Amino acid sequence: MSAGPESINVSSLGQGDSLHQQVLASFPLCDMTEEDLTQNPQFCKLLATLAQHVDQTGLTVPLKTELDKAEQRLQSQKRLWLRSESLHKGLQEMIQDHRVRKQHATVPPDQNMFYATMEKCLLVAQCVRQLDTSSTTSQDQPSVLGLKPQQVMELMPSETNVKRMKQSLPRELEKHLKKKCLSLLSYYQPEWENESEGLKNSKLSHLSAQLDKEKKSAESLKETCRENTVLLQRQAQLYLSELTKCLQLLQSLILDHRLRIQADLDKKKLDYFESKCELVLQKIKIEMVEIQLDTYTVDSISAHRKIRGKLESELNTCQVEKQSTELKLASFEILGKEFEALAEEYSKLRQEIEVKHWALKELTKYRNK
Repeated sequence: MSAGPESINVSSLGQGDSLHQQVLASFPLCDMTEEDLTQNPQFCKLLATLAQHVDQTGLTVPLKTELDKAEQRLQSQKRLWLRSESLHKGLQEMIQDHRVRKQHATVPPDQNMFYATMEKCLLVAQCVRQLDTSSTTSQDQPSVLGLKPQQVMELMPSETNVKRMKQSLPRELEKHLKKKCLSLLSYYQPEWENESEGLKNSKLSHLSAQLDKEKKSAESLKETCRENTVLLQRQAQLYLSELTKCLQLLQSLILDHRLRIQADLDKKKLDYFESKCELVLQKIKIEMVEIQLDTYTVDSISAHRKIRGKLESELNTCQVEKQSTELKLASFEILGKEFEALAEEYSKLRQEIEVKHWALKELTKYRNK
């Protein structure tokens, strides 16, 4: 039964591309494209119907009203706090300026008394605010250093000095604020710094409206940039989608072409590598021949032949001696173990004779000295 009104409302928004554009405009924070809406028509109709009940941030009308009221209350509280905070900062700046003036020039005693009284009042008020916990909690809290606000209030200056300070405070504060406003005016428009006092005051009265106008213009530009950013993101998504399709098509074409020519290409590569290997082998053989030619000259070959002949003759002599020694060893082995004991005794005697010959030789050398 409810499908009838919804279809009527959807048809009232538009059809086709216009409906898609209206849905995208109604939900700028959603990451959607026209292609998504085209592929999901029922979801597009749902969003079109939902757009009649929520704003671009997704809030309903009653919730948006409550949020606006809460925002107004918050802004009101912020303004009250900013007013008192600005006044407090202004008084502190006046005290700091007075201290700087005292370091560079002589200040009248009444001004010293005025600023000393104001500084002391600010310090006492700050300490009282720190000690007073009634506004932050309903439970009893231990006092700081055992102090109470009434004890700190006793440190206030005399009533006479406070009264004089309060009488002079509006005038001095007005001078300080005017000086700051003129400094702000000079910073905002440096060419106005040399203008007359009256012209500065006149331009200063319009400075707030001009700054507010520029602020609104900046906010408008910021909103335009945000919309352009959203539009750019959508266009980038469309571009990437089309680019992906093109890449897929290109990959399919490249793969088809590669499969056709791959066999011929492999054969050519094989022939190329075979020829290259053959060439490398020939180069290696040439290098080996060149190394042999450089190493073995005519003189070195004849010398090697002589050395070889000498080594072969020595080898033959050693082989003959080896054969004779093997024959003697075989004859000794035939004699048995008794001859082996005699051979060992003979060997020991030979060693003793050699040792005595060496000792006699050393003794002879010693006597000759």
